[in-house]
Amino acid sequence: MRNHFEKPLTGTIALVTGATRGLGKGIAIGLAEAGATVYLTGRTATATAESVGSLEETAAAVTEAGGVARPVQVDHSDDDQVRALFERIETEQAGRLDLLVNNAYAGVSALKAAYGKPFWESEPDFWDACNQVGLRSHYVASVYAARLMVPQRRGLICTLSSWGGLSYIFGVPYGMGKAACDRMAADMAVELKKYQVTSLSVWPGIVGTELMTQFAAEMGLGANSGGGPQADSNKTNYNWETPLLTGRVIAALAADPEVMRRTGQVQIVAELAREYGVVDADGHRPASLRSLRFVLPSAVPGLQPHADLVPDVELPWPFLLLGPLGSPKV
Repeated sequence: MRNHFEKPLTGTIALVTGATRGLGKGIAIGLAEAGATVYLTGRTATATAESVGSLEETAAAVTEAGGVARPVQVDHSDDDQVRALFERIETEQAGRLDLLVNNAYAGVSALKAAYGKPFWESEPDFWDACNQVGLRSHYVASVYAARLMVPQRRGLICTLSSWGGLSYIFGVPYGMGKAACDRMAADMAVELKKYQVTSLSVWPGIVGTELMTQFAAEMGLGANSGGGPQADSNKTNYNWETPLLTGRVIAALAADPEVMRRTGQVQIVAELAREYGVVDADGHRPASLRSLRFVLPSAVPGLQPHADLVPDVELPWPFLLLGPLGSPKV
């Protein structure tokens, strides 16, 4: 288990996009625990009665966790605002940026509105709602981050994706966007490798973020609704992760001097947590969604109280594609 008194990222300059709530906030806090200076972006600067999270709240949490917060109000659908953000980082940090976490995503409301409909019953701009602030904004941020990282010949770009890149979950535009995020991370890795800049696609498991928890309740999806397979298999919070786990895992990646060996790959949060000895907020470590420890108790809910007795071994991808991750589903 990582010693929380160690600060391996002291002096590290990180940027987390979409950090007002959910995964972004958890990632920022995880980096702060390791001592990083964290630039935070989001559209909501201060908390209001209508807002779910704000830069002000995340900045306070980052400071409390031991990091240095640099909140910047940014709408990632506006390229000029994104360019100005990176110009600010370049000026304030003498051209240095060590870590970019591509997390900003604005598609949850659109996914909620279109849930249960075939793609042709939604307007074509459903694709934009899912992938403008998401896939496209990740690319734009990566362009500007690479312009800082390549000259310094170091850096890490983590693009948040999901199991939706492999399995049908929330509809056609969602899956297209996540598969493209994975491909983007892999192809960026090819061009960045000779400059010692690492590019990864990061897959959390079932994450109980504020919006996804609300989405699950309203849509009647059951607990397994945060982006994983078998979304309605049971009605408990079995094997859920908090956003902090992803943050602690990305902090471990950023502190790993051999992280380049992973470049271009999909990295599964629960599997990295096991490898790096990282635990979630409650001190436990969830199983990977391709682990027998998750798959078997999901299929047989009565086993869930005894899941720790099931071997934590990953099932082969071909088996998953024919079974629990099979797509399409009927």
